[in-house]
Amino acid sequence: MHQDTHIDLEFFARCAAGFEGTLSRELKSLSVRRVRPLKGGAAFFGTIADAYRVCLWSRIATRVQLMLARLDARDADALYTGATRMPWENHVASGATIAVQAHGENSFLRNTQFTALKVKDAVCDRLRKVCGERPDVDPHDPDLAIDVSVHEHHATIYLNLSGPSLHRRGYREQSVQTEAPLKETLAAGMLLAAGWYRLAREGAAFADPMCGSGTLAIEAALIGADIAPGILRARWGFTGWAQHDDALWDEIADEARRRADSAREHGAPLVASDCDARAISIARANAERAGVAHMISFSVVGAEHLGSRLEAACGYLPERGLIAVNPPYGHRLQTSGGLSGTYAALSQGIASLPEAWRMAVITPDAGIDTALGRRASRTIPCFNGPIRAAVRLYDTMPSQRAEVEVISLAGARHTVSVAEENSGQFAARLRKVAKERAKWARKAGITCYRIYDADRPEYALSVDLFTACRPDRERFIRVEEHPAPAAIDADRADIRFSDACALIPVVLDIDRENMHAQGRSRGDGGEQQRSARDPLVIHVEERGHVFEVNLSARHDNGLPLDQRAVRELIGSMASKARFLSLGSYAGAPAVYAAAGGATEVTVVDPAQSYLDWAHRALGENGFSDRRYRFERSELAAWLSSAGRSGRAFDLAYCDVSVLSDHLPLDRVADVLAPDGALILIARSRAFKIDGRALEAAGFTFEDVTARTIPHDFERTPRIHRCWLIARRLR
Repeated sequence: MHQDTHIDLEFFARCAAGFEGTLSRELKSLSVRRVRPLKGGAAFFGTIADAYRVCLWSRIATRVQLMLARLDARDADALYTGATRMPWENHVASGATIAVQAHGENSFLRNTQFTALKVKDAVCDRLRKVCGERPDVDPHDPDLAIDVSVHEHHATIYLNLSGPSLHRRGYREQSVQTEAPLKETLAAGMLLAAGWYRLAREGAAFADPMCGSGTLAIEAALIGADIAPGILRARWGFTGWAQHDDALWDEIADEARRRADSAREHGAPLVASDCDARAISIARANAERAGVAHMISFSVVGAEHLGSRLEAACGYLPERGLIAVNPPYGHRLQTSGGLSGTYAALSQGIASLPEAWRMAVITPDAGIDTALGRRASRTIPCFNGPIRAAVRLYDTMPSQRAEVEVISLAGARHTVSVAEENSGQFAARLRKVAKERAKWARKAGITCYRIYDADRPEYALSVDLFTACRPDRERFIRVEEHPAPAAIDADRADIRFSDACALIPVVLDIDRENMHAQGRSRGDGGEQQRSARDPLVIHVEERGHVFEVNLSARHDNGLPLDQRAVRELIGSMASKARFLSLGSYAGAPAVYAAAGGATEVTVVDPAQSYLDWAHRALGENGFSDRRYRFERSELAAWLSSAGRSGRAFDLAYCDVSVLSDHLPLDRVADVLAPDGALILIARSRAFKIDGRALEAAGFTFEDVTARTIPHDFERTPRIHRCWLIARRLR
């Protein structure tokens, strides 16, 4: 059926989040009118011919949809009624199979499968009424896919004209690929955002020194040669559409094939290399299927040889070009040198290139700037599969990396690569406070303490030193990032944290393997640990007691340094006391109580692993007889049971900040002896003591926070609050 190509229709092209602006510019380059970037893609108006061209030529879009209607979706019945009134007989071709997918929800349509089912029933019921037959449903490979997007009380109905995701170009053999290959649309988005379209036409060179399955190099070749990315696709969503214009499509596709047949050679070679021979074999096969293998120079070589590889391929070292790379990370990191080795190889490779070269890197790790000694000029947040990442764009590749000269505590001079030269000021502050804190610690007989506590707000992190007592008093560092001031950009904070982690072990003369760094991820998933190493467990000494500390633990490492004085308070009050620890806290409170002369120690915790940790702590310090009990239970349930059975304790301790269940203070009161006391600590400033209720129940309470904040935490006196709660003497 031939179309009136002058009729304006409304379309929506979807793309990876973060690339909406790049997609909009691409659509305009395809002569599409009235383009408007929106979340997740770009809306545009045009003809069927425009939609066909976008399907065939867009390198970034993952789906092209034709908007059919916006319906009332205040409830399922309203959505069904509106969908049955749509002229589906004008859209579903005779004999075509269909499928319906739904996205979004509201208070009445909370299940996307149910929403899709209601629209599917409406389509089928309408077609049976008008045409006398229902279409078959094929949820996996339909001839025509219908998309439903629910937002508030409305639903937008689309036809998926592109069919399977447009990242499926057709040049991959799906069962034979490297691990986690980059999606073609994401690779093309990287290249276009980095300006490769213009660079290619100016004859600039291209290189991917960690090419994997070759996606970036192949997409670069397709862009440079002006080959439509969809030229190999055999399956399209519009073939099951009743208004599909086969002749118009053939005309547009034939024109693209003619352009591909006469594709111009790129001015400079495209270089793709990898240290994995199997990856190069796969990349070359993919390029052959894409028809661009003759444009790409493949080689099995490490990224550190990038400069010499370009010279060999070109016969000279090109003055201008683009490096695009998807370095391995996370579970993909399998090189023997680890992440630092990967970055070192890349840094060595780009150091030999002229300054006019640009680079685009996709990675979840802003620390790559520190490793390369170069700051990204722009970042595009995105997802690479399920991994939150960013495309980092570097306008130039200066031969000189950013470096700072630092002097360690021992007086040694070092040069450290950083992303920000101002990080040298952090190093200077760290060295100054570390010298003062070490002098204080020696005088106080303390071997585990906080060195740095966000002294410079723009470097919002803490640095804790732990000295192992076994076997040779080796020193370890735990670094934890804090929320940066709101005025500091999240990416900038990431870079500064990475710079700090590069500087800390150098300044403190500590092996980097003895440092555990824990940062914050600013994604929808909340905080995530940046470090991916095995647990770092050591034994340390405090006031003559030995404790097992897990420096890589997310929350409770076994020895919270800010509670040093609280533990000493427990020891001073424990003589001849029946002691109760509500929560195990790796056994540290119990050890201090036992050492202070407690006649009985009971540790209650819902987690057996924490009880085992506490049991080891008491045993290692010589407390292992029957006076020391370990009881697994939810705390509230245990308190109820203990209160009913008449159990009583002279001294109890609890840190409410790490409990998973609510701690009812009235139930704690039930297990305190007539002259018993509770040491209660909270790390959340939101926690409040109900003083009136405590007084009414016959208790006194005293805020002892000031005397429980040690010297090394004086910069952050709000790190915890502590109360001493006791029964009022009658």
